[in-house]
Amino acid sequence: MVDQSPILRTGTAADLDSLEAIETAAFQSDRLSRRSLKRHLANRSARLVVAEDDGVIAGYALILTRRTSPLARLHSIAVGPGHAGRGIGGLLLAAAEHAARHAGKAGLRLEVRPDNPRAIGLYERRGYQRTGVRPAFYADGAPALLYRRAFGEDALPASSPIAA
Repeated sequence: MVDQSPILRTGTAADLDSLEAIETAAFQSDRLSRRSLKRHLANRSARLVVAEDDGVIAGYALILTRRTSPLARLHSIAVGPGHAGRGIGGLLLAAAEHAARHAGKAGLRLEVRPDNPRAIGLYERRGYQRTGVRPAFYADGAPALLYRRAFGEDALPASSPIAA
């Protein structure tokens, strides 16, 4: 049997149950509600990309854009149980970067918990620079580390990693 990479595609309302399950498994607090996920799926300034592996939603990335901001925001990225350690987070991050660039943004910014070394390592390996700290950002009072990456000529491939 050949191990194939997950398919990256735009999320749909049919993915809500899976997205909600991933949220519940991935985050102890500050979870997106089903209602919020549904709203983001319909929002023209949001892009929700899912990684589908053998018919199962393995993870997602939610990117927000504002007309008035030169940067897009990676609101959330999560990989479901049983799918961690397979490179899906990196694929989703690349898809988020592509979506931001496609939206005409000069870069991507994000917040991450300081107690999430796996995510911090991914962002730093991908060229994100720490730009500050936002105290008491999360519901439990934890601060957020602020990161950003500007897109250069070599930042992303020309072709989209996201299936229609």
